[in-house]
Amino acid sequence: MNGEDEISAFARQLRRMAHAAARCLSWPLLAVAASTAIAAEMAVPGFTSAQAEEGARIYAVRCASCHGGSLSDGEFAPPLKGYDFLEKWRGRSVGDLSGFIEAQMPPGGAGTLNNGEVASLAAYILQANKAAAGPQPLPADPAMLAGVPLPDPIVATYGAVSGSAVVPPSPVKRRNPIDSYSSVTDVMLAKPADDDWLTWRRTPQADGYSPLRQVTRRNVASLGIAWAWSLPNGPNVGTPLVHDGVLFMPGSDSGDVLQAFDAATGELLWQHRHMLPAGTSPGFRKAIALYGDKVFISTSDLHVIALDAKSGRQAWDSIVTLPKGGVRRQLHGGPIVAGGMVIVGTGGDTPGGNLIVAFDATNGVEKWRFNTIAQPGEPGGESWNGLAASARTGGSVWNPGSYDPQSGLAYFGPAPTYDTGPLRVPSSDPALSRDALYTNHTLAFDPRTGELRWHFSHFPNDQWDLDWAFERQIVDIPFKGTTHRAVLTGNKGGVFDVLDAKSGAYLFSFDLGMQNLITSIDPKNGTKAFDPALWPGDGRTKFVCPYMQGGKNWFPDAVDPVNHLLFVPMAEACMEMAPVAPGEKGLLTGYNIKLRPRPGSDGRYGRIQAYDLARRKTAWVQRRRAPISTGVLATAGGVIFAGFVDRMLIAYDSATGEPVWHTRLNDVPDSNLISYAVNGIQYIAVVTSQGGSSPTIFSGLVPEIQNPKNRTSTLWVFRLAQSQVDATAIE
Repeated sequence: MNGEDEISAFARQLRRMAHAAARCLSWPLLAVAASTAIAAEMAVPGFTSAQAEEGARIYAVRCASCHGGSLSDGEFAPPLKGYDFLEKWRGRSVGDLSGFIEAQMPPGGAGTLNNGEVASLAAYILQANKAAAGPQPLPADPAMLAGVPLPDPIVATYGAVSGSAVVPPSPVKRRNPIDSYSSVTDVMLAKPADDDWLTWRRTPQADGYSPLRQVTRRNVASLGIAWAWSLPNGPNVGTPLVHDGVLFMPGSDSGDVLQAFDAATGELLWQHRHMLPAGTSPGFRKAIALYGDKVFISTSDLHVIALDAKSGRQAWDSIVTLPKGGVRRQLHGGPIVAGGMVIVGTGGDTPGGNLIVAFDATNGVEKWRFNTIAQPGEPGGESWNGLAASARTGGSVWNPGSYDPQSGLAYFGPAPTYDTGPLRVPSSDPALSRDALYTNHTLAFDPRTGELRWHFSHFPNDQWDLDWAFERQIVDIPFKGTTHRAVLTGNKGGVFDVLDAKSGAYLFSFDLGMQNLITSIDPKNGTKAFDPALWPGDGRTKFVCPYMQGGKNWFPDAVDPVNHLLFVPMAEACMEMAPVAPGEKGLLTGYNIKLRPRPGSDGRYGRIQAYDLARRKTAWVQRRRAPISTGVLATAGGVIFAGFVDRMLIAYDSATGEPVWHTRLNDVPDSNLISYAVNGIQYIAVVTSQGGSSPTIFSGLVPEIQNPKNRTSTLWVFRLAQSQVDATAIE
């Protein structure tokens, strides 16, 4: 180009918008946008009105059915104009947008739009977002637009500040932890830095233990709020992750959301929203995952998505495909990363059972899948009492898996089936059994190939829904004079099995004393005998402890590996299993379940039990009236934390179980607490929300506990008073 007269009108518009935005907004990034627009104005092409009109015609034919006639009213796809759209694409270029359209749009027909059509669509979208047309058309080559920023969301939505307005002073530039964010390696995952919380239970071994020790039983009384953030107002039981001072938090509202924060200050760094198709309700996920330069999330519509950890931009998007005619499942557990694979399990009591699926962390290509219900003709296929494949249900993977870098194996625990009726009476065929593989199993995989290395049946043919579907914790346990690398897992009844992590060999079991079903355990192989009087199906009412929601439930344990202590959150409640009237169907086939207190209950239902794994005996028990609603966080400072249905967050002395601090929150804490450090300060974080079931399940036992009717989701972060920080140091 030769001189000012040949500068495109589009470039001038970008310059004006960026200048105005930099004056009126406290956002340092916009100052960069202003200088970028000025530097590029001699070379930036624009678009013409005719080109935008052609784009409108193409849009009506190829895009409007999903995105809506006005670009923001579609049932099946997110808006392409307005604040939400521009905020999602903040910092990205027109070239990025054109490249995305060319590579991925329309769904099912990617690559069918030629370069000219893509350019026209981009022009139409720019015009809809208040960019001005000019004399020069948008070039068809997306690479020529790599440096052209999209309009700023605030300015495009609300307009620039007028010349007579008083503008605020330029903001002071703050340190952005994104600038020093480093890729998460396999070595980091195996042994996280003390300051970080890299998986839902901090380590892939799922111990739920922080080695930070600034917060102690002596100074925890000075714990106060560091910052808080109102999350998207949907169901949420997600666990935040922290790396290099950046905190990642999942959430949901009209879509599935992931937000990144400065972990020290609560400043929002970026946000990604995955819009859901019509008819799909937002759900929750317990875990997200970090690996390399990406953060991985599962969604309510069965997508697994990789986002750039520094920007929130989508790197890849894969779908957990189901067999033809398959009934919808959920991804409530969320992903783990093991052996370079992103591995996630499905849940739902649906015909054909559930899946464990692995995607390549680099590109999202599916590498393997495993059906958690053994199919006819396959190993274990004879264990379903002769049922057809379509009649076999369950095997839900409700929790994230675990990974042991030493054995190189990933561990998952499928739940039982709810349709227990067909498994009550044995078949006349002696070749068939009722063990219902692989429900209530621990499954150990080579995460790279999906090869099932070993499996262990904890309790076959579970007629009581007392799952062995919870976290698999990898611990070093003293046993018979040596230390064993072991997999530890318990069921709703508080009965725990300990297995060799590499071979799956049975080591021993222990019972926390909350159940009345299992009467003995074979010390050689872990086979469990149960009280035959409690077997359902004879038309009589059964009183079984614990209740089908636990006992131990979805709230994970924590392990102190130094002192060999296991901290188990439990609910002291039982169930009455009553036969239904003829023609009716209960929760379990033929029975209705009613919540009941334990015999002789004193009205205290919330329980934390500390078990000494080395001495194999209970160290202490702490009980209170309100049922527990979170997992346990253990710390090297000698303090553990847990939350309860009465909105209390409580710290306990880990050696004695004595309460040493508490605070009441705005709503019920129902995720898993974490601890991390930034700049020498230790933080404790927890989420309150409407996602967990404890407040409603146990409300009949504690009717006096009043919680908000209009539930909210909030991320709460605590730290010590500065005087206490100055008096201590994180070792």
